[in-house]
Parts: sequence; structure tokens; C-alpha cells
Amino acid sequence: MQYTNEIKLEQRGSVTMLDIQGDITGFSEPFLNEAYKNADNQGASNILLKTERDIYINSGGIAVLIQILAQTKQNNQLIGITGISDHFKKIFSMVGITKFAKIYYTVDEALEKMT
Repeated sequence: MQYTNEIKLEQRGSVTMLDIQGDITGFSEPFLNEAYKNADNQGASNILLKTERDIYINSGGIAVLIQILAQTKQNNQLIGITGISDHFKKIFSMVGITKFAKIYYTVDEALEKMT
């Protein structure tokens, strides 16, 4: 399990992609919050969280993601998530994340549908 994240912001047309490297846990909170704040300060209206299929996400990480989703809702931003495994897709559906963020299979699919 990694305790740090590297998050690269990349502009893809009208979508700001947060390319998340590393596991998503409670330790990810400052990294994700900073990346989101940077995207928001740049005027992002469409945000895509990109992860790798083999990442680990625990309950603390889910809580951090829910905080980000709440901020995007408050700021009237569209948010999507790509790259997560089928296991986490089921968990995200069970905890209600999919009510606020659309899950996409690929970055290309997300970019096509979010623009």
C-alpha cells in the first residue's frame, strides 16, 4: 500500500483529468484536495478522476472521494471516474458514489461523453 499520491492535472478539451498514481486511502486526502483545488482554481467544469485498475481503495479513500464529489456538486461541476476495477465499481454503486459520478470504462469513452 502506498501512502503518497502523485496526481497530474491534464487538460483534455473541456475536461480536466486528474491522473491519480497510487492507492486511494485516508492518506490521499491532502493530495486529492490539492489537485481538486488546482483544477477548480483553473475553472474546471468537467473533471475526470483517472486511476489504475490495480489500485487499492479503502474506506478512508472512499470518504475522501465522497468529499471531492460533494465539492463538485456544490460547484456545479460534472465529474467522472475511469480506470477502477469491477470490484470497486460495485462498491461505488453500493455506497452511492455512482449517483454523483459516472463511471467510465476508458478515458476515451469519458472524454467523448463528458464534452
